[in-house]
Amino acid sequence: MIPNLRNFLKSLLETGFYGRRAMDETPQIRFCRCCIVGGGPAGMMLGLLLARAGVDTIVVEKHKDFLRDFRGDTIHPSTLEALHDLGLLDEFLKLPHQKTTLLQGKVGDVTIPLADFSHLPTHAKFIVFMPQWDFLDFIAAQAKRYSCFRLLMSTEADGLLVEQDRVVGITAKTAAGALTIRAGLTIGADGRHSLVREDAGFKPLEIGAPMDVLWFRLSRTGDDPQETFGRIEAGQMLILINRGGHWQCGYVIPKGSAELLKAQGLEKFRENIAALAPYVADRTAELKSFDDVKLLTVAVDRLPEWHRPGLLCIGDSAHAMSPVGGVGINLAIQDSIATANLLNEVLRGNEPVTDEDLARVQSRREWPVKATQAMQVFIQKNVISRVLGGTGKIKPPWMVKLFIHVPLLRRLPARLIGIGVRPERVTSPERAGDHFA
Repeated sequence: MIPNLRNFLKSLLETGFYGRRAMDETPQIRFCRCCIVGGGPAGMMLGLLLARAGVDTIVVEKHKDFLRDFRGDTIHPSTLEALHDLGLLDEFLKLPHQKTTLLQGKVGDVTIPLADFSHLPTHAKFIVFMPQWDFLDFIAAQAKRYSCFRLLMSTEADGLLVEQDRVVGITAKTAAGALTIRAGLTIGADGRHSLVREDAGFKPLEIGAPMDVLWFRLSRTGDDPQETFGRIEAGQMLILINRGGHWQCGYVIPKGSAELLKAQGLEKFRENIAALAPYVADRTAELKSFDDVKLLTVAVDRLPEWHRPGLLCIGDSAHAMSPVGGVGINLAIQDSIATANLLNEVLRGNEPVTDEDLARVQSRREWPVKATQAMQVFIQKNVISRVLGGTGKIKPPWMVKLFIHVPLLRRLPARLIGIGVRPERVTSPERAGDHFA
């Protein structure tokens, strides 16, 4: 028992519980106060916020860069407000992007303005569309300004390091061989297929979704509409997001029907797109094969418990969201802000992060997640399922038509999409002494 206790206390010292980076690092072992698994929006934003607060932080990302197609590219006003809190909004908006203040859709033959962001109580009253890799590169560049931030690319976590039933870091694979990272706190931010939550034994509550989404690109011309647009007909839904030189398109299909659609042939798929959006009919031939169409298998779930000793899951690792409203990325970033707000002091100090500390994060963020998922499930059951199962000519319900005649109604969906439930503001401090590397 005594040797085990000695080893446990030694691991506490090594992993930075007492606020110091170990001096005996080697290429095979690293030490930090907080290790974040996953370099997506949640992981990178948390890495920036903790490093800014003076916490010795490592982010590991399995890919060599952030360049991957068909990731969520919407940056909502809640995230833009966080960038304003950090003094980064003006610099961020210098990057190439598109933006919209109005989301609208066409149901049958009727165009419905659904969400008007121009009245939001935020500094940026619009949604930004930007390649996710540009957003992540920007956040990474800001984080690297702090001396206590390290980003390890091409580093794939392959297991949790557990001692005395406490997670004390991870093991990982790199081009140079195996790597061990010992940490006072490990954060799982590695998405809906999270290795961290699986290795921790967490079992998500499966909520389910009636649809999947096929993502693809079509070029834009100067005669095309400017606004991001949705198109609904009986049995079909199409979303077109203005990305400047091209449309990012999402074709919503019934859950598990991708192979059936492929069996009907590419030409039939092109005809469906042309019927829903006639202005791109002359460009559907840009889809040379179904290799140009990527399947997003939609999953909606959440963990009953987001933490265990030494470990916390956030973002999609804790709660996979439906694409309804495109709020998943921004909800994950809200998790990051709350985590930094609540844990920066204990991580900066010398004491272990307790289960009670981690429970505070879940308590803060769980209700917004449940409320958002409840709204998404309501729309899935009462709108999407009915549309995908429908036949004949579709007409918008009278309640939806009210959005045409009562502009005030457009503010509620704008607030729910743009700001969300219980929005977070950055209150974690910037430690001037640890400012620049």
